Amino acid sequence: MVFSSLIFLFRFLPLTLLSYYIVPQRLRNLVLFLASLVFYAWGEPVYVVLILFSTAVDYTTGWLAGYYREKGKMKQAGAAVFASAAVNLSLLGFFKYADFFLQTVHSLTGFAVPQAGLPLPIGISFYTFQTMSYTIDVYRGDAKVQKNPVAFGAYVALFPQLVAGPIVRYQSIAEQLVSRRESAELFFSGIVRFCAGMGKKVLIANQIGSVWNEIAATGTGELTTAAAWIGCAAYTLQIYFDFSGYSDMAIGLGKMFGFTFPENFRYPYESKSITEFWRRWHISLGTWFREYVYIPLGGNRNGMVRQMWNLAIVWFLTGLWHGAYWNFVLWGLYYGTLLVLEKFFLLRVLEKLPGWCRHLYTMLLTMAGWCLFSCQDMRDSAAYMYAFLFHADAGLFCRRDAYLLLSNAGLFFLAAVGCTSLTKRMALAALPKGTPKRQAARDFAGIVYAVAVFAASLAMLASSSYNPFLYFRF
Repeated sequence: MVFSSLIFLFRFLPLTLLSYYIVPQRLRNLVLFLASLVFYAWGEPVYVVLILFSTAVDYTTGWLAGYYREKGKMKQAGAAVFASAAVNLSLLGFFKYADFFLQTVHSLTGFAVPQAGLPLPIGISFYTFQTMSYTIDVYRGDAKVQKNPVAFGAYVALFPQLVAGPIVRYQSIAEQLVSRRESAELFFSGIVRFCAGMGKKVLIANQIGSVWNEIAATGTGELTTAAAWIGCAAYTLQIYFDFSGYSDMAIGLGKMFGFTFPENFRYPYESKSITEFWRRWHISLGTWFREYVYIPLGGNRNGMVRQMWNLAIVWFLTGLWHGAYWNFVLWGLYYGTLLVLEKFFLLRVLEKLPGWCRHLYTMLLTMAGWCLFSCQDMRDSAAYMYAFLFHADAGLFCRRDAYLLLSNAGLFFLAAVGCTSLTKRMALAALPKGTPKRQAARDFAGIVYAVAVFAASLAMLASSSYNPFLYFRF
């Protein structure tokens, strides 16, 4: 089940909201937990057992970590954390990386091993990191033990952000699990945010994604340089609107149930360095790796060589986290290399350049990164990168390129403007806060905006087929 589906919008969500608000406060986590299991089981009923098992493991190891910490027995508490990490990473490794490992062994040695061919459990990369953060936070003393299994289950399986984030660290939501306060204002802002995300997904990401799909279906021998640039621009915009749209919908849904989730995007395509880009893109993932991998490895505390090594490990894991393909690993190392270069000398060079030059530098490198990211077959990826950066065998330009560009010019313009903060700044300037009349005008404008985007999105959904989010496969 996806957020941008009619069955979610007109059956699951209304029934869940109704059930949630008619029961007493003490039962609302139970409603969320059960509804989240139904949501997850809708597409993969067998894997509900997996998420329940992960919940049970981390509930137990978290309790043990807290118990031994109180007793001052940090070795035993550390053993509980190790057990949590071992179980969670083993499950993630088996379902996501086992076949990748066997394929790599086969390609290197020629030794063929039967592969499991199991479908990837949706959201396993996200909820695995969430459950691990709980045990680690308890061990560190950053969070208290959650003794209520229903509240903990609601945290792990919470359907608004279960499948594709944002990755919510336990310490940032611990108080909300037991003492959140729903309000009409929060609910209203959640609706507006949800509709904004739905518009990003349905009205922009899906439409501009069709341009990328057409170009991606072109044989590498028929790909022109212009087509490579158009396709890369389309994918660059699609993945932003698709993923940030999901995050907006998740944050909006969280508000409807009284939760405040962390922001996951802050207009990353406005960045003027790769370092800044990764402070704005998929913020929750970057925060997780910084807090639970980079800093425990030593961060920047043990000299330049060790810091470079720590960054290499983090970005290797970041790439691998996205998928069991070598292009993702290379994509992670590509960004790791750029970040190391910026950290040690390139940022000082960039600071001397005008803003537009820094922005152009960042966008060109980001688009090149998306070329590598988008093609799972390394040969296709190499051919696409060659066409994008140099000269394609099919030439520079053809009639189809002109047709694609002209017929989608309005869509590209809307997406290019929409991925910046320009429209938000214009709206805030036109409807500033202040008097009750101005606040009422802002609220009315929000209602009109939400209704218009929702109606337009429904019109698109009524005539479209299944439209999953891109990050479902990661």
